Amino acid sequence: MPFWWLKKAGLLLLFLWAAGSLIFFLVQAVPGDPLLSILGQTPRSADILRLQDSLKLNLPLATRYVHFMQRMFVLDFGESLIDRKPVLTSILKYLPNTIFLTLAAIMISILIAFPLAVMAVLKKSSFWEGLALIFSAIGLAVPSFLLGILLTIVFSVEWKLFPISGSGSAKFLVLPALTLGISLSAFLTRMIRAVLSKELQQPYVLLARAKGLSNARIYRQHVFKNAAIPIVTIIGLQLGALLSGAIIVESIFSWPGLGTLLITAIRQRDFPMIQGTVLFMAVSYLILNFLIDLSYPFFNPRIGHDPAK
Repeated sequence: MPFWWLKKAGLLLLFLWAAGSLIFFLVQAVPGDPLLSILGQTPRSADILRLQDSLKLNLPLATRYVHFMQRMFVLDFGESLIDRKPVLTSILKYLPNTIFLTLAAIMISILIAFPLAVMAVLKKSSFWEGLALIFSAIGLAVPSFLLGILLTIVFSVEWKLFPISGSGSAKFLVLPALTLGISLSAFLTRMIRAVLSKELQQPYVLLARAKGLSNARIYRQHVFKNAAIPIVTIIGLQLGALLSGAIIVESIFSWPGLGTLLITAIRQRDFPMIQGTVLFMAVSYLILNFLIDLSYPFFNPRIGHDPAK
């Protein structure tokens, strides 16, 4: 078990270093001068030099990279070029809204995908299997931004049930969460159906039926239990897609989350804010997947923390 912990911790640190390095150099390659966003299009040379010195932009690239990596591991993302406030302060301000949106989307996707996939597996060549196949195909083909627009037209413009954009109450959360949740549920339906179908072909299912166990007991005590780990893994791996989708959806519905913060920073060429927001999302994704690995023994105690199992 100590070796497992050391291995996982080492991989986590390696991925954090790789993600931080990639984000730093990508942001440096973005065209546009961030100083012009602060000083205007015709700044004086003295003002440029003074601001460069204040923001440490006159240092060599390698020096700035080392400073960035040192600060990254203590969650010090520097100050915004626009309002000069700590980047982490802005991130923590917008983070709760993104968490609410993400959790709501995950709940919606599971409530749709799991029952539909189970019915499709239990009732082969039926209406439910056809519905699962059609829903998965259409859901995967339609981009989240297009789905968001369609939901807005139907539920906001035509039926006037929910507001188009903004925040302040649960009604503003419905359409963004539905957009993300439906997009994710299409993928989960296909994957959960595949996992359950594979489990039903395992020898232990035939043995359980030979012993006279009912289908309900076989599914409840064996199939669902053994399928839990791959399903949880699939959901964990989709968190990255969910976070990237949240950026688009938050922009469509003006939901004040990390996606809106990132888009605003990109428009303003606020490099520290861009770096900090993207890096925070990447770190969150890596840590969540690490926690999912830790949860495996909860679903199957026989696994413990031995990766060979």
